[in-house]
Amino acid sequence: MSRWRLAVPLLCCTVVTGSLNACSREAPPTTTPPADGARPAASPVASSQTGCDPGNGGLTLPEGFCASVFADNLGHARHLVVAPNGDVYVNTMSTKSSDFMAPEGGMIVGLRDSDHDGHAESIQRFGDHYVPGQPAGGTGIAVHNGALFVEADATIVRYALGGDVVPAAQAEVVLRGLPKQGDHGAHPFAIAPDGALYVNSGSATNACQMRNRVAGSRGMNPCPELTTRAGIWQYDAGKTDQVFSSTERFATGLRNTVAMAVMPGDDALFAAVNDRDQLSDNWPALYNAAQNNELPAEQFVRVEKNRDYGWPYCYFDAQQRRHVLAPEFGGDGGKAVGDCQKLPPPAVAFPAHWAPMAIAFYAGQMFPPAYQRGAFVSFHGSWNRTPAQSGFVVAFVPFADGKPTGQYQEFARGFAGSTLPADPKTAAHRPMGVAVSADGALYVSDDLNGRVWKIIHTRGQ
Repeated sequence: MSRWRLAVPLLCCTVVTGSLNACSREAPPTTTPPADGARPAASPVASSQTGCDPGNGGLTLPEGFCASVFADNLGHARHLVVAPNGDVYVNTMSTKSSDFMAPEGGMIVGLRDSDHDGHAESIQRFGDHYVPGQPAGGTGIAVHNGALFVEADATIVRYALGGDVVPAAQAEVVLRGLPKQGDHGAHPFAIAPDGALYVNSGSATNACQMRNRVAGSRGMNPCPELTTRAGIWQYDAGKTDQVFSSTERFATGLRNTVAMAVMPGDDALFAAVNDRDQLSDNWPALYNAAQNNELPAEQFVRVEKNRDYGWPYCYFDAQQRRHVLAPEFGGDGGKAVGDCQKLPPPAVAFPAHWAPMAIAFYAGQMFPPAYQRGAFVSFHGSWNRTPAQSGFVVAFVPFADGKPTGQYQEFARGFAGSTLPADPKTAAHRPMGVAVSADGALYVSDDLNGRVWKIIHTRGQ
């Protein structure tokens, strides 16, 4: 079911073919969210005119929407972006979590749908090549000022875009020396219209314990890794050969910000943050498994310069609607607050362990007015719930007057399959990247089996 939920008020060449199908022509969603618990009808199976697939490629979508499998089997697909000419670029990774497996060729994938049927006919790989059994590739990817910016290992590089899918020019290094040790080595990024390059440096640990993820191990206070980790750094997308250092830190206390985006027309940076794990594993006298399943909330926040968002000392309890002390730093299971009382609540609090992966603001004209200037947020599901995981959705966060309303809708579901898995690696798919094209379509990538969906709205077609 797709519903609005009230959150705490306060983003080598291969030919691919596919059958052409169309979607429902029923009325589009209302321009205001339905009441909490309402269940808008899902789009029926597509039939022949709009470039969507039977069953929408396995997805359940709101009435009036349909989807096609734009490309498939791309590898460990991470973030994606759509160039102004409609070409889609996907960054892929070879990591321990994917058993260091990837398709042969470059780790960047360029996709072109020349006949506009909702399926990429041309799939070309470039960039650093996959070496069997070795880490490679990255997560972040963006288009800015006619160039494709891509995270590649511990660097961010850029390619000048031309008429071909694969850039003719060699990559230039924009930023190097990004830290990769420890738990969170991905460096997703966002670029503002003025060229501000915001880069995530995720935490090296779960909660800055003396012994990472060991039951009963106390936290280090002050947390030494905050100098270069668990925050957002700011650089200049127009410069080359910049070197990562502690001095360019923009905001701190953000455990791992894989999902971030700049709001069009406002230039405000928003993020959905992956918060901590293992409260019941590491502190069984304070938390049981049921509490661990619901704590802490994944926070959707506006990222402001020089602000501290609380990790590792605090976490946000959505039921209490306040930040509380983490057990590693004197917390007692949710009662003690301490200096955490100084932290404001997030704009939206998502359920625990959903694992937000990407944000895309909607500035297109295809979707109904209710979606204008709101944010799509992908969640690929975590591993720290019992007995089954949750997430595996693309949600929509409506905005009003430049601010989140505090609600969210589960916009696209069905990625995991018919049932939620105990182990996320056994899911059918895990939604990862989200991107909006110039014509208003929404693209979603899958970092488990390498699928890319194209979602459109069919009213008026």
